[in-house]
Order: sequence, then structure tokens, then C-alpha cells
Amino acid sequence: MNKQPKYRQVADALRREIDNGTYPPGSRLPSESELSARFEASRNTVRNGLSLLVTQGLISSSQGLGYEVAKHEVFELNASRFENLEFPQNGDAYSTDVTNAGRRPHQTFRVELTPAPGYVAERLKVEEGSTAVLRFCHRFVDDVPWSTQATHYPEWLVKQGPRLTDPGDIAEGTTRYLASLGVEQIGYFDEIAARMPTPEEARLLEIGAGVPVLLWTRTGYSNERPIRCTVTTFRGDLNRMNYEIGDLSARSENEPQ
Repeated sequence: MNKQPKYRQVADALRREIDNGTYPPGSRLPSESELSARFEASRNTVRNGLSLLVTQGLISSSQGLGYEVAKHEVFELNASRFENLEFPQNGDAYSTDVTNAGRRPHQTFRVELTPAPGYVAERLKVEEGSTAVLRFCHRFVDDVPWSTQATHYPEWLVKQGPRLTDPGDIAEGTTRYLASLGVEQIGYFDEIAARMPTPEEARLLEIGAGVPVLLWTRTGYSNERPIRCTVTTFRGDLNRMNYEIGDLSARSENEPQ
């Protein structure tokens, strides 16, 4: 016997049908009255089940138009190549990857001097609360919010790279800019985690409170010390990351032509 509340049973059944393609992206779900009859449930129960799917980003609702299955396309990011100076770029790494995928990039910037929070200070090996340069990007793919990215640079690095405090974009990307000044990132350490969004993250990424975010923290190192800490917050429903490690020639040989 299913002990879940009825509205969750409704949501689970519809979620399965969305996943298996019964209701493909962009399609409309049956009306509340039709679903009420199908599940032998009250309109309020059905509405609660549909509201749960809305908060999870699976469907959207429009006044008078019912419910529609979300149709945003997932973006796949190759984290191994991201910021690789040997990989050809047209602009920064984000613009290159999005454009190469046949999608349209757009981003806004904010730059400020700010006290380094504890988790950043620990990774940059500086005193907590010491001044750091924060370059904050709000990034979009095809006008849909994709991620926010907060990159912290230690204050000592500004003397070598004064453009770090410029309020606008650094067209070639900061990693290439710093390398041109002799501060080359020769390695990085990645940390990946998932959690529910803060209200501010949900607002910026335009996601329901039930959609998780993916946190990607990358600390970059020169041959002497850490030079930056980047925390990228992705929409969990629209992003997938992959890494390439080792010799993958067998993978390309086995891929269908």
C-alpha cells in the first residue's frame, strides 16, 4: 500500500510520464479536472501535486493556460578543457564553449574589493578578512540563466595584473591574461558539491525552491602559490559536467560515425 500523501502520488506519476516521454518538453499536461478524474482526487490535491512539480522545475504554469513541461535544453560542460590554454578559444572559456555548442552566450559583470571569506582565504592561503578582488559573473545560455561565478583573487596579484580590478570583461579571460604577464596557472584543484539554493541563488538563476544547485569550486595554482578561487553555481536541472582523464582514444574510436 502506498503510504505517500495523495498529492505526492500524483506528482510521482506525472514525473515518471515526463521522464519517459509521455509528456515531452513543451507539451501541455491534462487539465486539473482531467487529472482529478484520472487520479480520483480532489482538485486541491491535484493542484498541490502540480505545484510540487513546478517547484522542482519540471513544469511551469500560466494563468488560464494550464501547465507546460519545461523545455530548456541541458548544457554539457567539459571541465577538463575549461580554461585550458592549449585549447583554441574565441574570447573567454565560457563564451567559447557555449558558442561551439551552437548556443548563445551572454554575461554581466560586477567587480569589487571585498574581505576574503573563510573558505576563500583557506584556499588562497591568505588571512581571513584580508582584501581580495571579487569578479562576479551572471551567465546565460540562450537568454536562460545558466550560472553565477564568483572568482576571488588575492590582493598581491593586482600589482602584477592591474586589469583584474577593471569593471568590465577581460575579453581573453583572466587565466590567459595572467599567463601573458608571467603568472601562469599550472594546475587546479576542483571540488564539486550539490545543495538546495539560497533565495538569492534561486532569484538569479530563476529556479524553483525545489531545484538543487551544483557548486563547482576551482582553486588555481601557479608554480609558487594559489592565484585564484572560483566558485561557480549552476542550475542543477540544466547542466551536466564531464572530465577527460587519461588516454581516451578508445572512446573516440568506438563512437558512432
